[in-house]
Amino acid sequence: MTITDYLSADHQRCDTLFADAEAAAGANNLPAAQAGFTAFHQGMLHHLAMEETVLFPAFEQATGSSMGPTRMMRMEHEQMRELFTQMDNALAAGNASSFAGLAETLLILMQQHNLKEEQILYPMSDRALADTARLIAQMQAVK
Repeated sequence: MTITDYLSADHQRCDTLFADAEAAAGANNLPAAQAGFTAFHQGMLHHLAMEETVLFPAFEQATGSSMGPTRMMRMEHEQMRELFTQMDNALAAGNASSFAGLAETLLILMQQHNLKEEQILYPMSDRALADTARLIAQMQAVK
């Protein structure tokens, strides 16, 4: 299995969780939206942690650069985390319309971000990193 395959599949898993939360909010089912968002949020935090603690450091060491694509990905991860907080606050306040607006912003950011990772960073990682099986195992072990 490649890094591209593994992390792209995790993107799809998180996207499904996000769509479920969005659908529940759209139906004004706030308890289901909160539960769905919580599952999505936890999934995304795990995904970001796998990249930031395993993949990005390995890629930066192999390429000798922390100023390339990983720097941009980290910046976008921070933007996502800010939106997660705002979305959680909107749900806690019972504001489905605010949640929906934030979800639209997050969706656009995630689509662009995932495309860059899946088309550029992950394939570069598959080429630059020798022991991808070990790295995938390390990412699977991230808590």
